[in-house]
Amino acid sequence: MTLQHVIVGTDGSLVAVRAMDWAADEAVRRGAGLRVVYAVPDRDEAGPVLRAAASRVSERHPALPVVTAAAEGGTVQALVRESEHAVLTVVGTRGFGGLTGLLFGSVSLRLAARARGPLLVVRGDHPCDDGKDVLLGLESDADANAAAYAFQEAERRGARLRVLHSWTHQQVAPELPSLVPATSPGQERLARHGRAEEAVPRFALTRLREQHPDVDVATRTVRTGAARSLLEATREAAVVVIGAHRHGGRGTRLGPVAHTLLHRSHCPVVVVPDGG
Repeated sequence: MTLQHVIVGTDGSLVAVRAMDWAADEAVRRGAGLRVVYAVPDRDEAGPVLRAAASRVSERHPALPVVTAAAEGGTVQALVRESEHAVLTVVGTRGFGGLTGLLFGSVSLRLAARARGPLLVVRGDHPCDDGKDVLLGLESDADANAAAYAFQEAERRGARLRVLHSWTHQQVAPELPSLVPATSPGQERLARHGRAEEAVPRFALTRLREQHPDVDVATRTVRTGAARSLLEATREAAVVVIGAHRHGGRGTRLGPVAHTLLHRSHCPVVVVPDGG
């Protein structure tokens, strides 16, 4: 049986070291190997950085299988290729303050829009295993892959899964006053829509609850913008899991929720392709 791998991109920086530490812990948790990739114009430049990376991982996890690889070309292209056969791809980000942050952050944004498997973006020095909940941002049944990943992540960590389903209520068009308060056609349509949205987490997660009976699940539906609600919830989460919701043809781009969280999340972010 071929050993599965967690992929992590490195460049020798402190940010990359933090991402590598997280990726190594993820590999151990999954019983997978770790593959450290450094994209450089000249492969000869990668040797010292990759040797240092392998040494650090071996010191922290002596039994973890580690391989290193130098890839010529751009970081995004290299990691997109690697992500196709990875159980998880991990990168770090400095955040988005200042020119350096913007340049480095654009790697995680572009990779999130193109990665062929789950992508974990490690923000800052957030601890990898701090006992907090796994957070899932759920919009609809289209988030089935993200939901499955979130259940598995909660199970691996022995953590509670918090599911946040967010929807913005529709504006009711002006209409003639109803003789019975709150029973106009527009208000009734809005009420039906609200009941349907409240039921989304229950129906979308039924099968996953059965498959993962030991995972404690708490769901909440809020009538505010998904990005704002999720961003606030990340303050108390170990990691947040969202669907990619990619848009566009040649210029593939992320949806607003992923874009906001990759810029501002208080915890690491996992972006899971929808498989479409």
